[in-house]
Amino acid sequence: MRRRTGLTHAAVAAALLIGSWAAAGTLPASAQEAPAPASAAADASAPASPALLDAMRRDLGLTRAEAEARLAAEQRATALLPTARRTAGSAYGGSWFDPRSGKLTVAVTPDAGATTVRTLRESGAAVRTVEHTEQQLDTAKSSLDRLDAPAGVASWAVDPAANTVVVTVVEDARTDNDVRAFVRKARAAGPVTVRTVADAPSTFAAGTVGGDPYYTGNVRCSIGFSVHGGFVTAGHCGGVGQQVRGWDGSYIGNFQGSSFPDNDYAWVNVGSGWWTVPVVLGWGTVSDQLVRGSAEAPVGASICRSGSTTHWHCGAVLAKNETVNYAQGAVHQMTKTSVCAEGGDSGGSFISGDQAQGVTSGGWGNCSSGGETWFQPVNEILNRYGLTLHTA
Repeated sequence: MRRRTGLTHAAVAAALLIGSWAAAGTLPASAQEAPAPASAAADASAPASPALLDAMRRDLGLTRAEAEARLAAEQRATALLPTARRTAGSAYGGSWFDPRSGKLTVAVTPDAGATTVRTLRESGAAVRTVEHTEQQLDTAKSSLDRLDAPAGVASWAVDPAANTVVVTVVEDARTDNDVRAFVRKARAAGPVTVRTVADAPSTFAAGTVGGDPYYTGNVRCSIGFSVHGGFVTAGHCGGVGQQVRGWDGSYIGNFQGSSFPDNDYAWVNVGSGWWTVPVVLGWGTVSDQLVRGSAEAPVGASICRSGSTTHWHCGAVLAKNETVNYAQGAVHQMTKTSVCAEGGDSGGSFISGDQAQGVTSGGWGNCSSGGETWFQPVNEILNRYGLTLHTA
């Protein structure tokens, strides 16, 4: 659905941005009277759009030069990761990006040979010796996935830097008998560390508010990423067959696939005058970000989120393959971040540089006091439904 504007110049750029408003459905209604933001991400040589750099400066306390240098280092680490995993072989204990050194750190067990360690270092990675392999930690984590978790247990995931499975418990529930019983069983499954969080996780859907991006019934959520034929978003935002309406109330399409809990992903077909573009919105006051791929960023990398309620916020990847214990049930294979989010941000875009990472699921806290947010990785969604990401 084309949004009416009073703009007549820069027709090509305007067509792209109007398409992004329609497809992503995430600009407030008042934005139709504002000048359309230019997409500074159009230059393929640029490390990121000004929108992303500004958000990194605000949320990570970096200068523009530091943000650009970090993104370049993270791109190198992301490219190195598959090779490093193959090089380490059965001794692989996990990996993560270290923002202080600007390097990918690769953990290996003591049985890694000298040649393996030397090859990893020559490739540009830092090497750390650990006790447990990634396979051992993943096996322990899988054992926890088979347990029934009480509400006081927030999540659990492998922490490669700590070389353990980290179980997070809501602070007020740490002495609860059911929580203690879960922790005992968890520790029997393998190396486990218990940490506390301030509050239990919840999803970030919200009630209807004027000018919101898309609606299913009385629920508002945010679009994640355009795919050929539609867009991906969070599964808790709607079930298969549910109708989706855009910011202006017009019909967009229907949920073609949806899974929640266990997973938290969905996709919606796009038609009736709406179309898709490879854009994550900058919300009128900053530039939009083009999407050029979906290479998975390592733990420790910077990451930013765009959502219909709190717009752009940035942080870092904290953990992968984490199981999050929502009130509605556990969701698996999630990625945890230090990025804040609030109601209505559900389904929105997580992006690292110009690479799509995932769709916002839920978390705890808010963007005033801080918190943590999880996303469902986008590549899992694409594979599950046989979708193709729309890239620039």
